Amino acid sequence: MSEMKADDLNIESIETLMTPLQLKEQMPLEGKALESVQNARQSIFNILDRKDPRLFVVVGPCSIHDPKAAMDYAHRLKELAAKVDDTLCLVMRVYFEKPRTSVGWKGLINDPFMDDTFQIEEGLKIGRQLLLDIVSLGLPASTEALDPISPQYLQDLIAWSAIGARTTESQTHREMSSGLSSAVGFKNGTDGGLTVAVNAMQSVSSPHRFLGINKEGQVSVVRTKGNPYAHVVLRGGSSGPNYDSVHVAKAEQALEKGGVNQNIMIDCSHANSNKDPQIQSLVLKDVTNQILEGNQSIIGLMLESNINFGNQKIPKNLDDLKFGVSVTDACIDWAETERSILEMADKLRDVLPKRVAD
Repeated sequence: MSEMKADDLNIESIETLMTPLQLKEQMPLEGKALESVQNARQSIFNILDRKDPRLFVVVGPCSIHDPKAAMDYAHRLKELAAKVDDTLCLVMRVYFEKPRTSVGWKGLINDPFMDDTFQIEEGLKIGRQLLLDIVSLGLPASTEALDPISPQYLQDLIAWSAIGARTTESQTHREMSSGLSSAVGFKNGTDGGLTVAVNAMQSVSSPHRFLGINKEGQVSVVRTKGNPYAHVVLRGGSSGPNYDSVHVAKAEQALEKGGVNQNIMIDCSHANSNKDPQIQSLVLKDVTNQILEGNQSIIGLMLESNINFGNQKIPKNLDDLKFGVSVTDACIDWAETERSILEMADKLRDVLPKRVAD
């Protein structure tokens, strides 16, 4: 008689990974890189607390698949950041994990070599080294906190975190966010509704207790203090864009009614651009004009940008990949990124300090 089983019936295999502590010992955050992360986080906290009049702008590729191209972009962004630092705090978008509506490439950590070998430990190593290289430039880094385990490996390098539209409603992600060391932006739901984001902000500011792992990789009960630096990100939805002044005013009312802060970030991509990257610059201009006309609630923006325009499918022969072109959502190119950000900074340079003074 064959042995009867009641568990792991659909599990092919389980592979043990190196622990978060082992990875951090191999690639420690220290010295100027550590100081860079701490300063960047504090800058964003100060912006959210209205102690710093600047806006913070999360800008970069939809996803990272090529560390060499990512560092090329990072060097460009660092130079641009120095030109606008008096007005805008630029944060590089360094997204390693991609939520999929059904199936598809799930990002550099999950499948770093883009060949369905799913060498996750190598993905964690590549991702951590890239983040170290970026923050060592003095450039803040941001990412989407998608997998509840990966922050133990990478979160010490992150200045700002996003919770995506598909996971804002998830209790797991709300609990995890309550313990993140960075500020965290919750996107509105995929339908464009704000209720899930408001509920998330109410939840994340409170302490939580949940199952997780510690730095030694042991399953543990995690007790958090609550994260006071959560805010909403308007990204549009199935009902259309929500970046205009009418939607922003409605968002302010919903946040006030929910008893949470009225800090609003505008995602210029996704449903706010109808997935057309060329519209992102128009969204940014509209947001700039709202601030010129007296808006007080918008504290940040997000742009999907790369070295070159558009996107590409992942080819069978990876040698055919075009350099600096997204393999997920289409992005604006570097020239348009630089032009748009410089223009925004010029228009807002004398206006933003008055918002704090008022």
